[in-house]
Amino acid sequence: MVVQAYILIQTEVGKAAHVAQAIANLKGITLAEDVTGPYDVIVRAEARNVDELGKLVVARVQSVDGITRTLTCPVVHI
Repeated sequence: MVVQAYILIQTEVGKAAHVAQAIANLKGITLAEDVTGPYDVIVRAEARNVDELGKLVVARVQSVDGITRTLTCPVVHI
């Protein structure tokens, strides 16, 4: 079973489009869009398990230049 999550991202001013484009090219990212509101980019990600999801967020997503904060929201099926 695949673990899916939304990653809500705040960026430096004027960096949202750059961040969304850079993240969209990462393995494990299925969608990355720049948006308006309290977050600048919303990403949909998937991984084999929670540990792999954590590695994707910490090692790859958070290393993209221009990101100031992330909030990861795992998808649950109730």
